[in-house]
Amino acid sequence: MTDRSPLAPAAFPSLPDIAGVTLRVARAGYKAWQRCDLTYAELAEGTAVAGVTTQSKCPSPEVEWCRDAIPLGAARALVVNAGNANAFTGHRGRAAVEAIAAKVANHLACQPSDIFISSTGVIGVPLPVDKAEAGLEAAFAAAPCGWEDAATTIGTTDTYPKGAHASALIGEMRVNLVGIIKGSGMIAPDMATMLGYIFTDAAIDPALLQQMLSAANRRTFSCITVDSDTSTSDTVLAFATGKAGNAPLASMDDPGADAFAAALSDLCRQLAHLVVRDGEGATKFVEITVEGAVSDESAHRIGLSIANSPLVKTAIAGEDANWGRVVMAIGKAGEPADRDKLSIRFGATQVATGGLAVEGYDEAPVAAHLKGQDIVIGVDLGLGEGRATIWTCDLTHGYISINADYRS
Repeated sequence: MTDRSPLAPAAFPSLPDIAGVTLRVARAGYKAWQRCDLTYAELAEGTAVAGVTTQSKCPSPEVEWCRDAIPLGAARALVVNAGNANAFTGHRGRAAVEAIAAKVANHLACQPSDIFISSTGVIGVPLPVDKAEAGLEAAFAAAPCGWEDAATTIGTTDTYPKGAHASALIGEMRVNLVGIIKGSGMIAPDMATMLGYIFTDAAIDPALLQQMLSAANRRTFSCITVDSDTSTSDTVLAFATGKAGNAPLASMDDPGADAFAAALSDLCRQLAHLVVRDGEGATKFVEITVEGAVSDESAHRIGLSIANSPLVKTAIAGEDANWGRVVMAIGKAGEPADRDKLSIRFGATQVATGGLAVEGYDEAPVAAHLKGQDIVIGVDLGLGEGRATIWTCDLTHGYISINADYRS
């Protein structure tokens, strides 16, 4: 990993073990680096699975494999390869995925469809099967590791490993949820994001887990953007081992279902924020709240228009209180807006309303706000009840440097 993002947490959090999950890492050598690049998570029999995947029309074979396996509802292992996305690789890429699934299934004496696979890195280079199989052999023989090692291994341009924890009470039983995620660039999801993995010891029906994950995703992972680009490989998977001993959850009417759904959403939000804070070259974490839109969906699209605007993002990087760029981004979104009802604030300071700058507007408190690391932009369209919150980062020279040299 490169120099740690200035927005990074002080340290990787202390995360509890999840019963029924055994983590191992190994070096497959997908790139010329001296680091582990294969994460292997072995899951107890009876583990339920749910997932969301990229809406890219050019998905990787790993994404297609997961899409076919998720509806079956069962999982025994997860394999994550870092350094090679194996996307746009035709039949050779599909053969590599099938070979990985077959090898792990043979090791665990289960069905290949119980094996979930992700790859991340350079697009257009087939994943070398010999390296994948040798990496798996090394992983099978490796000593179990902790969450930080697993989170570090799945990274590519990430500058720090990302993990988070939440918990919930189901009856008298406390269940834990742990998540790890990678993502730094090519982040603008549509029903999924990056590579994220959630593990819980709760007993929950896979259909209900899917319902909860999809809902949490809409409010978290699908509300972040670093650079407006959606990956070919984005995947979020949730695994529930059922080892906590709680009364199994089968519907939202079951006692504890609301608490578990809230914990899952909280965990997803934590992970989503960690990705934005590691945006390539980022120096500012930006929260954009849009209110008063004609619908939540319209507010969401307007928020993304602001968050994805290079002019807005570079102004924030330069700590320039140029709220006119926010007006521009609202106007180009293609959503209902009325200039003369529009209000904009930076932090707690109202800067514009009714189509004009606020009378007596003092830029000093806004300039002071923009010198911080956490930036808040508020927009009120004055048209309805629609609301959305989007999280993004600034755009700096660092983003260009990282991506200009990506393949080297």
